[in-house]
Amino acid sequence: MSKCYIIAAGDMGELSPAPEKGDLIIAADAGYLHLERLGLKPDLLIGDFDSMEFVDPGCEILRFPVEKDDTDTMLAVKAGLERGCRDFMIYGALGGKRFDHSIANMQTLGYLNAHSARGVLVGINENVALFSDSAVRFPAEAEGTVSVFAVGGKASGVTVEGLFYGAEDIELDWAFPLAACNKFNGRPASVSVRSGTLAVIWEGRPDWLCFM
Repeated sequence: MSKCYIIAAGDMGELSPAPEKGDLIIAADAGYLHLERLGLKPDLLIGDFDSMEFVDPGCEILRFPVEKDDTDTMLAVKAGLERGCRDFMIYGALGGKRFDHSIANMQTLGYLNAHSARGVLVGINENVALFSDSAVRFPAEAEGTVSVFAVGGKASGVTVEGLFYGAEDIELDWAFPLAACNKFNGRPASVSVRSGTLAVIWEGRPDWLCFM
């Protein structure tokens, strides 16, 4: 199944890993300007175009009113789901001038998680993934910091293996950052949760994380 690459309007470096043939590329409003800078064209341009002058990139366009319930990134996620995608890489969704946009995009990961899909927010320095009742793993080559947070309450049966600080069958609470600021340790690593939802934030390549 093809991946969906969503390009939002926040801070963004290069598009790496690059989309492969057959992947769906969606520009969310002014995210189109990032693609234009990179010399790429989207398959779909979507948004209310309140943050850039409307352009015609020669692709499918879905235009929405400014007064709407969904953010432009959420509209792009829904469009990707409707087209059969279940694996999302979301660029330009962290940082920028508006911290509320970053929070909204983390909630968008929650929407994907609730709809049996998975996604990664790709920032310039860090990446974010969210998962429930399952696990993620990292390769031995991963380096830098990695933090784990409970989302939406408590997460039980949390096990961390292969990182500098390990843990077995612990409980995390959204109101206490017990598992923040861990480090990769030159070994394959994994984070699992038996019940509840975790957010993982890590430095380095977004494709170091593998959902299990």
